[in-house]
Amino acid sequence: MADISAFGGFGVGLRRDHYRDFIAGNVDVDFVEVISENFMVDGGRPLRVLEQVRQKLPVILHGVSMSIGSADGLDLDHLGRLKSLVDRIEPLWVSDHLCWTRTGAHNSHDLLPLPLTRASMQTVCENIDHAQHTMGRAMLFENPSSYLTFPQDELTEWEFLTEMSQRTGCYLLLDINNIYVSACNHGFDPADYLSGIPADRVRQVHLAGHTPGDIMIDTHDRPVCEEVWHLFGQASRVLGDVAVMVEWDDALPPLADLLAELDRARRVAGAARAECPA
Repeated sequence: MADISAFGGFGVGLRRDHYRDFIAGNVDVDFVEVISENFMVDGGRPLRVLEQVRQKLPVILHGVSMSIGSADGLDLDHLGRLKSLVDRIEPLWVSDHLCWTRTGAHNSHDLLPLPLTRASMQTVCENIDHAQHTMGRAMLFENPSSYLTFPQDELTEWEFLTEMSQRTGCYLLLDINNIYVSACNHGFDPADYLSGIPADRVRQVHLAGHTPGDIMIDTHDRPVCEEVWHLFGQASRVLGDVAVMVEWDDALPPLADLLAELDRARRVAGAARAECPA
């Protein structure tokens, strides 16, 4: 599988509330990301808007329903519609999550956790190989937030992602908020996660807000918290050129507020990289 070139830039999710802003003028971002499934259709306004935005900016297609961990294999109809969208938009990258979402004909519409076992590894790698062959390109896969673990687990999540990327040639989308949420929920040190991830396989970073509590919930409905900004700074010291995105899906703020979060990401990344010796 061909290498994916590094792309250093800062972007946001293209959401319906902000369509007019992106069509009307030059929004200060280097790329946009969209939820793939929202555009896997033959026509309609959202797809027309995406095509217009694509003329100005690189687009990343980010999926939530590939179900790469499904023991039933991948949904061929889903793959076919995604491939049609890829051919139409010519995205910078195509990504999805390390999770499963469906079994048989039932789709949970949630990112369900996998047991981190050798058996799961085999299933995931076979499915990634299938997906990448269909897309004709290497893909990115994101670490999800998690709220439970399995007694059968044989690997840490970072060990699983590392071996998965080595075996399949895929790349990683590192969600910093998800690392923090999972670390709080399961009691591991997020620094161990960062040090265990192969930095050369990371092509994108997500930043988002979550709902605090006894169990942290990844909700994408509020600003990035201070702890996640700190963790992002740590990550920026070891990662190369990566695409950094602020992910905000619910209780969406005005675009100016979202861009202010993105400006902070630029400052945090810049300060962290300035601390590193040349």
